[in-house]
Amino acid sequence: MDDIIRGFDAADSFSRRPQIGPSGGKRIGILPENQREFFGDSEYARLYAEAIERARALGWEVAEFNYAPFQLAANLLYNGPWVAERYAAISEFIETRAEAVHPAVRTIIEGAKKFTALDAFQSRYCLAELKRESEMTWESFDAILLPTTGTIYTVDQLLADPIQLNTNLGRYTNFVNLLDLSGIAFPAGRRTDGLPFGVTLIGPAWTDEWLAELAAAFVDQPIEPARSGIQLAVVGAHLSGLPLNHQLRNLRARFVEATRTSANYRLYALPHTQPPKPGLVRGAGGGRIELEVWELTPEAFGHFVQAVPAPLAIGNIELESGKWVKGFVCEPVALDGATEISSFGGWRAYLSHK
Repeated sequence: MDDIIRGFDAADSFSRRPQIGPSGGKRIGILPENQREFFGDSEYARLYAEAIERARALGWEVAEFNYAPFQLAANLLYNGPWVAERYAAISEFIETRAEAVHPAVRTIIEGAKKFTALDAFQSRYCLAELKRESEMTWESFDAILLPTTGTIYTVDQLLADPIQLNTNLGRYTNFVNLLDLSGIAFPAGRRTDGLPFGVTLIGPAWTDEWLAELAAAFVDQPIEPARSGIQLAVVGAHLSGLPLNHQLRNLRARFVEATRTSANYRLYALPHTQPPKPGLVRGAGGGRIELEVWELTPEAFGHFVQAVPAPLAIGNIELESGKWVKGFVCEPVALDGATEISSFGGWRAYLSHK
């Protein structure tokens, strides 16, 4: 597919004849500490540092490079006249059906109207200077290793501030096209809440195939450090985003998956618990109950179990996959006065209904 896409097309005025990329070195540039921006996301900062160590473990020659010209070029993408190219592509549509364009996209594209031909030439000269300055990087490095994004946002966060947060997301990628570079993004671990982190290898134009080989070598390594963990199923207040989930995070538990129990489990809303908690009981006639599986080190698991209050306990729970894990169960005595909520299929659904 890549060969077809970059093949020369005489009918396309922008098509270029493919060139042979470098045979491949392993001198990899990384961000200096004072040029790293993770927008308050300490987990992404940690994962980038771990990615650097994995690169070293592969035998890559890792050293810091000056990111400043790349960052300045990235700022030009939406703050400079290049947005006028997007306006040119859809000008007739946006002028006749502006309401059909997402407000954030419309704001950015219509911003092209403020730029003049003089702005376009001055910015082009500025980009040429930045490109020349950035080219010095390739004298010392074969590729640079960057976070794909500095953090991750929810949909609601992006809807509330789309332009600034999308600018944040593009901090480490917006310069690639302007500077005529190649890049490949790939996974490099997960935060403790299970959300993914990735890095991008970027090199000069036409280095796509070689960058893909480097990326393949990177991801063939285990993404998560080897660990002897104990998996724990939670069904109530310890679910992600609920009041007691912090107890898992404080012990650096790792989110594994959201799934359900096997059939024949019943869920009850327990009286007189604060914060409100459910009780899970296995028995005939029940159903499948939604839960989350987290993994803790043996030491962390011991600390967690020690703090579990009666009438709850840690027992064995069968997942719908047939796998057994440790998890919250309930003493039968606690069911006196409890309300069965199995029909909701899980604690979150019950809370939403309530």
